[in-house]
Amino acid sequence: MSKIPVFVGLDYHSSFVQICVLNESGEILSNCKVDNCWRAIKLAAERFGEPRGAALEACCGAANLADELRTRANWRVQLAHAGYVARMKGNPDKTDFGDAHLLADLLRVGYLPVVWLAPTEIRELRRLVRFRDQQVKEKRNAKLRIRGFLREHRLKCTKHTAWTKGWMAWLTSLALSDDDAWILSQQLSKVREQTQRIRETEKRLRQRTANDIVVKALLSQPGVGLVTAATLRSEVGDFDRFANGKRLARFCSVTPRNASSGNRQADAGMIKAGSSLLRSVIIETAHRLIHRIDSQWAKLASRLLLAGKPKNVAVAAVANRWVRWLHHQITLEGLNNALTSET
Repeated sequence: MSKIPVFVGLDYHSSFVQICVLNESGEILSNCKVDNCWRAIKLAAERFGEPRGAALEACCGAANLADELRTRANWRVQLAHAGYVARMKGNPDKTDFGDAHLLADLLRVGYLPVVWLAPTEIRELRRLVRFRDQQVKEKRNAKLRIRGFLREHRLKCTKHTAWTKGWMAWLTSLALSDDDAWILSQQLSKVREQTQRIRETEKRLRQRTANDIVVKALLSQPGVGLVTAATLRSEVGDFDRFANGKRLARFCSVTPRNASSGNRQADAGMIKAGSSLLRSVIIETAHRLIHRIDSQWAKLASRLLLAGKPKNVAVAAVANRWVRWLHHQITLEGLNNALTSET
């Protein structure tokens, strides 16, 4: 292999990878398709020199390929933020050739918008957490269909709260046509089935995180349960990869979005980047801290409400402050202190 330094851009597809190899001056040495295999990529790039780094957009399957290139080919691989890369193209046309070239060039000049490549165990936990979220959404959709069914038939139970045992007994005792009764039974079966699957998934989550010291530290915090702890662990990963709590809060999408221009200084709600699942879990935690736990967070919300702030603004402020406080609690130093006190 030649010792000439080269930079590699990879445009990922499930069946092949477009690979672009640049030298230090930006000259294209190669831009071609190869099999979606780390060995084929390694051979195609190292014919022209020694890779100083490789870049590919973060997408489904890209993390596994990046992990293989890191561990087996001993490459320095970085995942690029797909949204930022798309905005930096400055070209309405999209081609595999151009995408691979752009990634290699951004890496060469040091402008690649990098995202974190999570370890294998974190990616597996993330898939499990997101699978549970999918099941919860399917159960919710089945419940909404039942609600729509009742509205269509103008049926309402005034004696029991929805989804209680009494309400369910009333639901099954309704006098309906054969087809309508069958439809209702199918939707109720869907709700029961998803409930059982959610319990099984949460059981696996509990087993999967039993020996995780970060999850243990999260579970020790007031208002944090298994699902919240597992979601934070899977989406955030290592808390100490953030320099401070402010950066963690921005990653979690619980910070205000600046919309300033010239002399105009304004906020435009919370930022929309990041994981929507992570933000929703944090917002739910903020509600628990405010309404169910008598703590500093409830007092903070009360002060904001008394000052005339809307309720959603108060909840978002508590979520922001809590995440910043949590960073200090769950950093490596905090974990070491917790482990020392246990022993």
